[in-house]
Amino acid sequence: MNGAAQQSNSPHPYQPDPAILALADWLGHPVAAADFPSTQLRWRHDGAAARVGLVHLDDAAWTRHFGRFAALPGNLPQPLALKYHGHQFRVYNPEIGDGRGFLFAQLRDDRGRLLDLGTKGSGQTPFSRSGDGRLTLKGAMREILATEMLEALGVNTSKTFSVIETGEALWRNDEPSPTRSAVLVRLSHSHIRIGTFQRLLALEERDHMAALIDYCLTHFPGPPPPAEAPGGDEPAVRLLHQVVERMADLAASYMVAGFVHGVLNTDNMNITGESFDYGPWRWLPQWDQSFTAAYFDHGGLYAFGRQPEALHWNCGQLAVALRLLADSPPLIAALERFGPLYMQAITRRWLWRLGVKPTGTDADTQLVALCEQAMREGEMGPDAFFFAHRGGRGAGEGTLGDMLSQYQPIGSSHPYWADDAPQSLLIDEVEAIWAAIDEADNWQPLHDKIAAIRRMGEAHGAPPRPQGHC
Repeated sequence: MNGAAQQSNSPHPYQPDPAILALADWLGHPVAAADFPSTQLRWRHDGAAARVGLVHLDDAAWTRHFGRFAALPGNLPQPLALKYHGHQFRVYNPEIGDGRGFLFAQLRDDRGRLLDLGTKGSGQTPFSRSGDGRLTLKGAMREILATEMLEALGVNTSKTFSVIETGEALWRNDEPSPTRSAVLVRLSHSHIRIGTFQRLLALEERDHMAALIDYCLTHFPGPPPPAEAPGGDEPAVRLLHQVVERMADLAASYMVAGFVHGVLNTDNMNITGESFDYGPWRWLPQWDQSFTAAYFDHGGLYAFGRQPEALHWNCGQLAVALRLLADSPPLIAALERFGPLYMQAITRRWLWRLGVKPTGTDADTQLVALCEQAMREGEMGPDAFFFAHRGGRGAGEGTLGDMLSQYQPIGSSHPYWADDAPQSLLIDEVEAIWAAIDEADNWQPLHDKIAAIRRMGEAHGAPPRPQGHC
């Protein structure tokens, strides 16, 4: 049940800060959570709870707040289903919004950052359309695994804060039914999406667009645009520069992790550059640019190798929305930074996972290309490759080996690097973990896997991030 107690000796005090209430009248719709038949606590992330002042809650109080959604003290008086539009597989859809989730609370963490507690599977809202507003327990389990693995591999991701089984039998067309139900709470930096801005453009709500930009710049600050960037004093332009920087780093982190999100629609893109909302994700079994995660992605729009293109395209849609308040040239200039920033992030993150110190020369880019070539030719997955070559070890002979021998190893002393094999999260293992839960209510394989993933994360250490971003 417990998501590993990564607690400090003095837990951070609870600090509610429902800042979004200033925008709530036009940004969301007040809703109530579903009245579930039962609530059985299955997962609580005590490490994250300690950082936001909620680790003191006993299981009964935890379930009351995150299964029955009794308001937290001093926080949102009622959950808020957020309004947004979005491009879904490049087709614009104005009839979406939080259809099975809502914003439940906002609070400050131990670094003073504003964080959101949002839900998935908490019931129907005005935006549910024909959906039941529910989440399968398997889907919740998969989100636990995805967020834990991504965090261990240095990706900026939401955290799976809580999972509570809710006692309903759900019918789904893409998996065996009926199946068990759950409600999930995620902790993230924001639930403001690119699609949030697209909605304001469609409705031509200039004043609300300006207020939303100010909210984002105030609560999710980043470094200013480069001094030479045109229009850098305009709030809309400043915001786009920040989003481009964060999205370029996110795209690179997916590639270095060997991760395929599967559904990179603009309504799934958080403007803080934090990955969230995990559905048909996969990890690569071997290095393959055409590998897709979603069975319904028939054209491979969000294939592994096309993810940087997808995030760049999504940034372009934000730029289009911001044209409501800003001229095109400075927005285009901000967009043009994506490619160079992405290449910098790929190199920075690749060498971090490889466990070698960057040289700051063209050799770093050449090393990345050689590693990709070695994986393709050897039909090797990134988990095995990075593990085998960590700190320059196992290079063997040839061009790659010669180049690796010139690099200084870093961060390879953790016992994890002496294991027989690396941690991975391929689909067969995910299905086996679910089968243990589904067939025998055995949660131990999940907990064992999370412990192993967190140990791997400790071995990797903190990832390199763009200057000024958390």
